[in-house]
Amino acid sequence: MHSIPSDARIFVTGHGGMVGSALVRRLQARGYTQILTRTRAQLDLLDQAAVYRYLVEHRPDYVFIAAAKVGGILANDTERADFLFQNLQIELNLIHGAHRAGVQRLQFLGSSCIYPRDCPQPIREEYLLTGPLEPTNEPYAIAKIAGVKLAESYSRQHGRQYISVMPTNLYGPGDTYDLASSHVLPALIRKADEARVRGDEQLVVWGSGTPRREFLYVDDLAEACVLLMEQGYDGPLLNIGTGTDVSIRELAETVMQVVGFEGRIVFDASKPDGTPRKLLDVSRIQALGWSASTGLREGIARAWADFRRGQA
Repeated sequence: MHSIPSDARIFVTGHGGMVGSALVRRLQARGYTQILTRTRAQLDLLDQAAVYRYLVEHRPDYVFIAAAKVGGILANDTERADFLFQNLQIELNLIHGAHRAGVQRLQFLGSSCIYPRDCPQPIREEYLLTGPLEPTNEPYAIAKIAGVKLAESYSRQHGRQYISVMPTNLYGPGDTYDLASSHVLPALIRKADEARVRGDEQLVVWGSGTPRREFLYVDDLAEACVLLMEQGYDGPLLNIGTGTDVSIRELAETVMQVVGFEGRIVFDASKPDGTPRKLLDVSRIQALGWSASTGLREGIARAWADFRRGQA
């Protein structure tokens, strides 16, 4: 049963990105007919006045904030001011703008990097702000923490239903495969595919291979986000993940098997590992009736097919 009318106005920011496009696919599959989207050329989310005008003019009933400046370790560590400023500006404009426009229901998508670097595992939502962050992506994490607290504060002070969800590492259709800015899984897919095509004998992987990471197929995330909005969830911060993780070595081996690269792995230990382990405790969202449905190997095969289509 929908708790949302099928003709409700639903604004999905960042619809051109991996998460936003998955949200649009899910909303369309659920039969919603008034999904509002704007490209960056149509609406610059860094322009406060333009964002306020748009929200007041269109008065969406529901808002998903999937827009953000994102990137991997290298981009996060070298574009620190850009990651902090742009992400703060986007969420300030959208959350306060939604409030000004009378929007009652909003969902802010964060990132699991908001949690302390050396968290107990698996990471529970209440571990937020209990220790230092991972230095390489601290500016991005601080911006996302500010978004979580902003949504909480508008809910508490103004009676809004502005919630935050924390996805684990995401991958899938629409991912970024640029090696200078991509995350580990899309980078591995591209590297392994190119190594296979060239007939290379080895695949170079950043770091030691020992860090453990959790990976969630992006359409599974979209299903969770839409379900929470439909259920009218109005509680505290929620982790969204699979509840299982793999080492970077295991991940690289799985990618190689999927794409058919038969060489060997070489680890470049001069490159950073990042956080030693990031596994989310997903018991809260599982108690609400959702769990991930796409296995890692199946998801990687779909992501590789998406990458190949992009190369055609």
